[in-house]
Amino acid sequence: MHDFFSNTLLALRQVVMLYGIVAIGFAAERIHWFPEETARRCTQLLLYVITPCVILKSFFVMENTAEARHGLVVALGAGVLLHAAGILMSEPFFRGKNPAATDPILHYGAIYGNCGYMALPLAEAMAGSNGVFFGSVVILTFQVFSFSHGEFVMAGGVVRRKSVARVLGDPLQICPDEAGALRQAVKFDWKKLFLNAGVLAVAVGLPLFMLKIPVPEVVRTPVQSVAAMNSPLAMLMFGAYLSRTDFGRTAALLRNKKFYAALLIKLFGIPLAVLALLLLLGARGPLLKAVMISATAPCANNTVIFAAKHGRDAGFAALTVGIVSILSILTMPLMIAIGLSLSR
Repeated sequence: MHDFFSNTLLALRQVVMLYGIVAIGFAAERIHWFPEETARRCTQLLLYVITPCVILKSFFVMENTAEARHGLVVALGAGVLLHAAGILMSEPFFRGKNPAATDPILHYGAIYGNCGYMALPLAEAMAGSNGVFFGSVVILTFQVFSFSHGEFVMAGGVVRRKSVARVLGDPLQICPDEAGALRQAVKFDWKKLFLNAGVLAVAVGLPLFMLKIPVPEVVRTPVQSVAAMNSPLAMLMFGAYLSRTDFGRTAALLRNKKFYAALLIKLFGIPLAVLALLLLLGARGPLLKAVMISATAPCANNTVIFAAKHGRDAGFAALTVGIVSILSILTMPLMIAIGLSLSR
């Protein structure tokens, strides 16, 4: 019991420290020091430059041992299970004959977590570069599932052939009346599965790791320096994002029974399923921490982006992500602590 409370306090301290940076981003956006255009530019920088550097850094510093290679395979399997479990658990709740307009949003949010912006900084804080190494593998599975099954879910299970509109402006500002005018059809693109920043970073770093190719300092040092920006900038961005969420619609969200299904699946169902697999495979240390952090992460920011893209209520999506993210301050430390305690 003592170990459980110690692990809970450790995880809670790390989560609270990260949310302290979130609070700074929240306040900065509120007083207009972090305007929309700046946030958009920072998002691009984080997505296309900083996060790939974080992933590359983890491959540079990870020692190629039998244990590390085994952990890589386990992390890959856990990433697949993470998303497969979410799909199986959520299917009965969101595949009725007369689905509500908000069902695709909740369905997507129940399955896909914030493996990048939220999980990687926390994995780095709790498990160091080894945690980022294993967390990067989970991101790889997230990209594949999200841009295939996730797109299909957000489109309401209907794949259309022609685009009828283009999403303009900040999706967080889209109101329900405007959502219909922003309906954009799905045109499945296999390139999105593999030609994205996260997957490409893994594609570069993994061969270097597996083949034990030394990386010269002139390359390694700049990558590590840029990677150091990840945690503070990601959390500042998350705070600015929460600041633009319309919490005035919270009462309506809490009256939606399917919201609770999505909430329980995302914050409890998926983490417990992944934990069972990790314990079965004997996972310990940074591997268990990193994968559990990914499994306990709140709804992905892509919930909002995909909602806007497919003409859904992006405001409802933003509120869903915001509420689940706030609740995760308590659930993430709890679930991580359970995993660490049971793995001893």
